[in-house]
Amino acid sequence: MLRTKFQATPVVALILAALLYAFAAPAGAQGPPAPAPVTVKPLNGNVYWTQGGAGSNTGFIVGTNGVFVVDAKQTADSGKETLAAIAKVTPKPVTDVIITHSDGDHVNGLAAFPTGLTIIAQENCKKEMEASLNNPQGAAPRDYMPTKTVDKKESLTIDGVQVTLLHWAPAHTSGDLVVFLPAQKIVFTGDIVAAQMPYPFIHLEKNGTSLGWIETMKGILALDADSFVPGHGDLQTRADLQKRLADAEARRAKIQELVTQGKTLDEVKQALGEAPPPAAASGRGPRFASFTDVVYQELTKH
Repeated sequence: MLRTKFQATPVVALILAALLYAFAAPAGAQGPPAPAPVTVKPLNGNVYWTQGGAGSNTGFIVGTNGVFVVDAKQTADSGKETLAAIAKVTPKPVTDVIITHSDGDHVNGLAAFPTGLTIIAQENCKKEMEASLNNPQGAAPRDYMPTKTVDKKESLTIDGVQVTLLHWAPAHTSGDLVVFLPAQKIVFTGDIVAAQMPYPFIHLEKNGTSLGWIETMKGILALDADSFVPGHGDLQTRADLQKRLADAEARRAKIQELVTQGKTLDEVKQALGEAPPPAAASGRGPRFASFTDVVYQELTKH
């Protein structure tokens, strides 16, 4: 993970700490509060999503004979809790898992899932998960590497349910995968949308890009969908995503204007009104690049 210091508003700094609990505070430091219980929310027909537990939102779709899951939470305990919640909805077994990207708060809960599953991910996501095996602080579960990969787009039927998997460009990471259910008009966005954060969260160290995020969001909005399940936070509408895209494009254009004027990164942040993170956040593990950091680096690298 990226370890360069950055400035952010206090709210964003706190949200980052929660989103990135997979890369928690050093030993001896007080950790974040216990996660809320996993709760199941019905969407359309046989499609559900869950909030709570450690890590990401999780989706699950009940098919003819089994269940496929979108993202797997962050810890084995929360993965187990999610499986128990699914079992209260249907006795059918989980057979497939689609991973939207390689972050630990979306994949590490796989450790609680049955072995022998079909695990689907974008090609670069698989590479990032495999590379993480050499990182003891952020390793994906060794026995749960993707068994099927997707490049740009693939339409398939999983247990009687039509699914379209889409990757436009490196965005949040190099290996994002958006899950579209055309019959139900539902999209699972992964961390292309983290609803609590006002601007995109992009992993430079995983080759994410702001322009790729914009392209991806435009691609999502072009889909014939009504409901959008984010990687974190509450269910989103089309209007929510349109505003998020407009805000990101406006912020990027303003940063570009300031860079053209020769402003330093600190001067850009000052002009945008970004405050340093709260003092309580210091010493609590790695810090992560803000949208401003990412765009400034993209515009000034040679």
